[in-house]
Amino acid sequence: MAKVSVADVMTRRVVYLPEATTLDEAAQAMRDQGIGDVVVTSGPTMVGLVTDRDIVIRAIAENRIPKQTTLGAITSHELIMVEQSATVEEAVQAMRERGVRRLLVCDSDRNVVGIISLSDVALLPTSTPA
Repeated sequence: MAKVSVADVMTRRVVYLPEATTLDEAAQAMRDQGIGDVVVTSGPTMVGLVTDRDIVIRAIAENRIPKQTTLGAITSHELIMVEQSATVEEAVQAMRERGVRRLLVCDSDRNVVGIISLSDVALLPTSTPA
């Protein structure tokens, strides 16, 4: 069976929001776009990633007010990238090693072209023994 590349399963829609965006605005953008994460920016620079789970765990569960709390206050600042030509197995290994559920996907010039998550991988068909 051929190896599946990250480019074959990644989500190509990447949404960027400034770190000053409030959590309620970010949650609405995630809902409207049908995504579970946004890349957080400071000016033209990517500074982190926030997921729907981050909003729940780092904000709601900590009694932060979504209309007053910004993405910058809860951003995971570690941005881990994998090249789109990598195999899904390599991406999953990188997630395991770093303890993350999502990776930014880049092209050979290190431009972001998508995001791969564990849920993208979970949707892959499994092979059955012959």
